[in-house]
Amino acid sequence: MSRRRIGFWYRFAAVLCKPPLVVLIKRDWRGMENIPADGGFITAVNHNSHVDPFAYAHYQYNTGRVPRFLAKSGLFKKGFVGAAMRGTGQIPVYRESSDALSAFRAAIDAVERGECVAFYPEGTLTRDPDGWPMTGKTGAARVALQTRCPVIPVAQWGANELLPPYAKKPNLWPRKTHRVLAGRPVDLTRFYGQEMTPELLKQATEAIMADITGLLEEIRGEKAPEAAYDPRRERIEQRRRTAEQTHSGQVGSQPDRQAEGQSK
Repeated sequence: MSRRRIGFWYRFAAVLCKPPLVVLIKRDWRGMENIPADGGFITAVNHNSHVDPFAYAHYQYNTGRVPRFLAKSGLFKKGFVGAAMRGTGQIPVYRESSDALSAFRAAIDAVERGECVAFYPEGTLTRDPDGWPMTGKTGAARVALQTRCPVIPVAQWGANELLPPYAKKPNLWPRKTHRVLAGRPVDLTRFYGQEMTPELLKQATEAIMADITGLLEEIRGEKAPEAAYDPRRERIEQRRRTAEQTHSGQVGSQPDRQAEGQSK
């Protein structure tokens, strides 16, 4: 399979986006040699800023293998944004599909055509207080196991210092450095040829996230937490704490109500 030409729309987007990125952030980019020169593959990237899709796309654009991001299908329908999304070959995800595999059919087709599909396995900006990757969703693993394509783990850091997660204003000074490190393909061979159960997909996803986290440790020169931040576990824990506080308040107020009744 050969690589797809970058095309007019991607070059046009680069003309618009690259100059401000060059002005706003310095670059420390490594691991480009691990981006395949030909054939379909996946990149799995951590997500810690609303700016980092542009900064990361700049990195990969410079390798000659432009990423095709997954995006909500509604963005493709109207106006300039829709034309740009279609023209740059971004991939619509039809979330109304009841079949998880069908929801990623476009991604599978793109990989099989020789494209690079970029996944943010966390699914959203990290909520880890220190910016480490969270637990991942299984979409990237599902496509990888279906196609047996290479999965290139990519860690990035620095765009979050320009625009922290959920911040409204950028921190422009001093000028930040966008650090990117692409690693060697994740070894998923032990999962090939098995039934694609939820547990298998979970294990494959954990392998992908472990490689991303290891690369980020190298970039940051720090050790990640032993357990990745899990939004679902945090929600359960928060509900438990709320229930305990509510119960404690009810129990605490009971003697007061009894005393009030006795005084009447």
